[in-house]
Amino acid sequence: MHKFDTKVQLLKYKVLREVARLAWTDSLLENFTEIPKLIAPGKVPTMRCCVYKERAVLSERVRFAIGGNKHHKKVIEVIDIACEDCPTGGYEVTSACRGCLAHRCEEACKRDAISFDHRQKAYIDKTKCVECGACAKACPYSAIHNYKRPCEQSCKVKAISMGRDKEAVIDYEKCVACGACVRMCPFGAITDRSYILDVIDLILKSGGGQNYRLYALIAPSIAGQFAYAKLGQVLTAIRALGFTDLVEVALGADMVATDEAAELEEKGFLLSSCCPAFVSYVEKNFPKLREHVSHNLSPAGTVAKDIKSRDPAAKTVFIGPCTAKKAEFQRPEYAGLIDSVLTFEELQALIDSKEIDVSTLSETTMSEASPYGRKFARSGGVAEAVARALEERGSAFEVKPISCSGVEECRMALLRAQKGALPHNFIEGMACAGGCVGGAGCLIHGESLRTAVDAYGDCAVKQNVSE
Repeated sequence: MHKFDTKVQLLKYKVLREVARLAWTDSLLENFTEIPKLIAPGKVPTMRCCVYKERAVLSERVRFAIGGNKHHKKVIEVIDIACEDCPTGGYEVTSACRGCLAHRCEEACKRDAISFDHRQKAYIDKTKCVECGACAKACPYSAIHNYKRPCEQSCKVKAISMGRDKEAVIDYEKCVACGACVRMCPFGAITDRSYILDVIDLILKSGGGQNYRLYALIAPSIAGQFAYAKLGQVLTAIRALGFTDLVEVALGADMVATDEAAELEEKGFLLSSCCPAFVSYVEKNFPKLREHVSHNLSPAGTVAKDIKSRDPAAKTVFIGPCTAKKAEFQRPEYAGLIDSVLTFEELQALIDSKEIDVSTLSETTMSEASPYGRKFARSGGVAEAVARALEERGSAFEVKPISCSGVEECRMALLRAQKGALPHNFIEGMACAGGCVGGAGCLIHGESLRTAVDAYGDCAVKQNVSE
């Protein structure tokens, strides 16, 4: 039985599965319009106020599942009609206010936005409030609550705001495509563009006489994702889809660790380039530090470059947890290296569209990477690998890393670095909490995935980065 964190993911999966099922045999886009009726066939709504709105929202989901608007390349988008009545009032005083005499909320507010009625109950003047939250922290009864919508709360780069009709709006000048809003929206009103049709096209053409090898680049965060089967069986299923070869992205991580170690030793201070959302965050918010971002490509880009240097006709598809990878492979420096991207959610839909029973398959193994390359998938792994690479090369350089889990930790480290107050010389930045195991394209999330990645790393055949 498949396992997802939420029913929103399950619904998204059903749409992707049906899109893929049709795409294997039929390229006519008008046939995709039947998918909403397949998922919501009756006249009784199960998700919305009426079955007609339900199908209208599903139609929008189908549109994004088949690639969305081809005229722009935005990865994360809002389905306006799916954006329901989330609370949008910001900080408000609840009925838990006891009308106490201390008035700590008033003392904490630097904007004089707190006043009191005849019963001493607090009131917030929205014309003065700047949503700092100081009053909420000061209240001994926790009577002041932040009623921001979940997407706004989850977006740590402050790219989400409210439109004229109270729908969520994304500021793409700030957005880093991390997908936090996609994961947290309770209505599934924010989604990531899918390239599943492009991947199916690559598979069909590779087996249809176009004579190229199709490589699946497997992210190490796959460990623990498919709870109903063994990892080796999932790898066999990927090959059964039509991929010629499977390659560990962790091999690219070992390559990156080696090169970043040399670059760090040469420059004395470095920011990792492994997380595309972190790189985008630095470029948009800390342009003065941009020159310190490692000149290396990400592990996926690095291993794809290696493959294509040996096999120029090859095609590559990254399979992982990352929505930001859908933006990364469109960057100029990745042109011609990565041909498309699938998330684990999309991989599950693709496997089921072919009715592959994963639990009955034999196991495929991969053995290209070291434990250090595989552990790139969780916070702290990049720093450990770079330190190991320096050790293996006999370097006397002392690496003083800081591993940042999530955008807020990244922001604090970058602020200190910009002011020259950071005692560390290597910043490992991961935009998702916990690292890649917290990516928006994961089937499941949780601390157990860190343990699964460590176990996957510890069973590596090659023990050194240099191998």
